[in-house]
Amino acid sequence: MPNTSEQDRVEHYSQDRLEEVVKGIIEGKIKLHEADKVLGNANAGALARRLALEKMLGISLSSIGSTILDFEELVGRNIENPIGAVQIPVGIVGPLRVEGEYAKGVFYVPMATTEGALVASVNRGAKAITLSGGARTRIVYDGMTRAPLFWTPSVEEAVRLVQWVREHFDEVRREAESTTRHGKLRDIQVFFTGNLVWLRFVYDTGDAMGMNMATIATDKAAEYIVSNFPGRARLVAVSGNMCTDKKPALINQLLGRGKTVIAEALIKRDVALKVLKAPPEEIDYVNKAKNLLGTARAGSPSLNAHFANIVAAIFLATGQDAAQIVESSMGYTWTEVRDGDLYISVTLPSLEVGTVGGGTRLPTQREALSIMGVAGGGDPPGTNAKKFAEIVAATVLAGELNLLAALAANELARAHRLLGRGEAKKQQ
Repeated sequence: MPNTSEQDRVEHYSQDRLEEVVKGIIEGKIKLHEADKVLGNANAGALARRLALEKMLGISLSSIGSTILDFEELVGRNIENPIGAVQIPVGIVGPLRVEGEYAKGVFYVPMATTEGALVASVNRGAKAITLSGGARTRIVYDGMTRAPLFWTPSVEEAVRLVQWVREHFDEVRREAESTTRHGKLRDIQVFFTGNLVWLRFVYDTGDAMGMNMATIATDKAAEYIVSNFPGRARLVAVSGNMCTDKKPALINQLLGRGKTVIAEALIKRDVALKVLKAPPEEIDYVNKAKNLLGTARAGSPSLNAHFANIVAAIFLATGQDAAQIVESSMGYTWTEVRDGDLYISVTLPSLEVGTVGGGTRLPTQREALSIMGVAGGGDPPGTNAKKFAEIVAATVLAGELNLLAALAANELARAHRLLGRGEAKKQQ
């Protein structure tokens, strides 16, 4: 049976009509994507698809069907062929003090995860940071990229194409910006391979993560270039993989993509000993032996302990593009012992986040953003996304700090036994 909210949205459809569509799907007379159109409503289409699957597969999908989502709002924007939704537990980390340029004060951070011990781990790191005066954060670069690939017949023509684009940058920028109210073309970075040319367009995208914005704007600019360049050139692909999107890439680590954010803290010695149960010297040694030497020995380009754990949990809770966890979780953890205290920093060169657009419009995800005071557009535009990025970096710092301390104190396996396997509940 559909849940109450779903029933309210489809109650005006007769049972006979619904069953007719379900039967048509099962018999192959109605395609899955046609159910919305046949019934005239995306919520009814979702119900019909789910009921058809239940009958075809002999299973129950009642939990997937239990959702507050209104597919009339989401189909064509966020999903196709919906049948319901999945739920992931959301935990809260905090209080976490952040002293950034945009994020200032104490924050509570939602994390969606099924990994036991993760929220508790990050929370302990947040406590140590807050007791030590907070995390200092700065965004040192901000620019979303899209890199179209152009073919020319020769390297000579490739150079001419680049020279022409540079000479006509204002016209190219005007074409790109004609597609968006908030996107601003800041730069075009050039890369050659033989007769092929990549033009890496760099945009300021306001409070949006901006990938779709950058793609649409770049497509318009590329069309203008090909149509007006007085030579031979054609567009091979609007995305030539030099962007680089949804893949680990050194270009993003070196030049940045999205927001390059640094978070740092000076953990007082007594806090390290009392809260983290490990002295600064041992935490520092674990970081350098594990995150630096161990990662280099393994050949990974990303020198950290578990950025992805924190980034993924926040992304899922707040409606970010989950596939961009790949590049957003790249980065570096650095530690030093200073007069007996522990200095620790994390650098995320390619954090791709937004507070408008994409999955941020979903009701639960928007609520999660509102917990941090970053839901929707900022005033002025762009400030909410920057504030959010600083909070994410500070939370990553908390996660790194605690894991390094847990390893130094040999507590990692015990924590997972207690929280990951539920032994703590058994002991109560």
